[in-house]
Amino acid sequence: MANILVVRNDKLGDFMLAWPALSLLKSSYPESRIIVLVPGYTRPLADICPWIDDVIIDTRGASTLGDAISLSRQLRNAHIDESISLYSETRTALALWLAGIRQRFGPATKIAQLFLNKRLRQKRSQSAKPEFEYNTDLVRYFIDAHHDHAAPLPGPPYLEFDSDTVNNERDEYIRLQNIDADSKLVLIHPGTGGSAINLSLQQFADIARTLADSVRLHIIITAGPGELETADALSGRLQGIQHSVYHSTQGLVSFARFVAMGDLFISGSTGPLHIAGALDVPTVAFYSARRSATALRWQTLNSENNRMAFSPDAYQDESDMRRLDIKRCAEKIVRHYFGSTR
Repeated sequence: MANILVVRNDKLGDFMLAWPALSLLKSSYPESRIIVLVPGYTRPLADICPWIDDVIIDTRGASTLGDAISLSRQLRNAHIDESISLYSETRTALALWLAGIRQRFGPATKIAQLFLNKRLRQKRSQSAKPEFEYNTDLVRYFIDAHHDHAAPLPGPPYLEFDSDTVNNERDEYIRLQNIDADSKLVLIHPGTGGSAINLSLQQFADIARTLADSVRLHIIITAGPGELETADALSGRLQGIQHSVYHSTQGLVSFARFVAMGDLFISGSTGPLHIAGALDVPTVAFYSARRSATALRWQTLNSENNRMAFSPDAYQDESDMRRLDIKRCAEKIVRHYFGSTR
């Protein structure tokens, strides 16, 4: 039995987009121990991922060399046999080399590739395919290098909760908020995350108003740590629309379970959006036209009928999202997800 380390120690959305790769790896090597290297704040979701056996937390310090040495000690103690870097940076790649891991797979990019001995040229910066496919391509490269056969790649959902638990939480929320039982629960996450360029609060409000004019619904504005002020500001723009604010204070797993009860999730390209995608909850995503942040590159994991994406025709600057015709976007959302208007 081999101990295989998978490195995805960047942001929440990036980690969620690694779940298909993790499922492929574990299904192909069920007897192996799959260990992930993640930052501390994504650990709760790593702990419930069915294809992960153990978790190593990447604690960043002020020194690249000091970080690499400290991390290499952790990796030595974990007795890692081989590694796959889905996200590659110099400090991590150096730590893998210092730890004496004999086979170090990863993308052929930047200085980090000097410390990897099994490199796959991907050119991710060209955004020619979804990020999750770049991740699964690396796992297939690993499998091919061992002259093994890849297991079938499962489809969504990649993240699941007990349906009775989700339905009970939904019923309880509807009761507490005095929501009509036949209303659709539409979650809007106005917060930003990572490199996402999000809509303005007024644009989110305009979407909510158009949807509310067409569909019997209740808007839930979601907020994570540090995002309550933004959620409250959007709430102030939804006068006359049935809505509530959900402030997530019980951690990522509780938040993900709450998202699972929604009928639709609307957001920019944020970590919460990619949680919704992994759950196969219907999503509407707004992306910049910047090449590194396109709708194709950061496509969600849900099934094709459960995802919609909008972005400007061309990237100009940080304000390019203002060029979107929000009313037309909202009308398309109504037609796609709700069919007929009330």
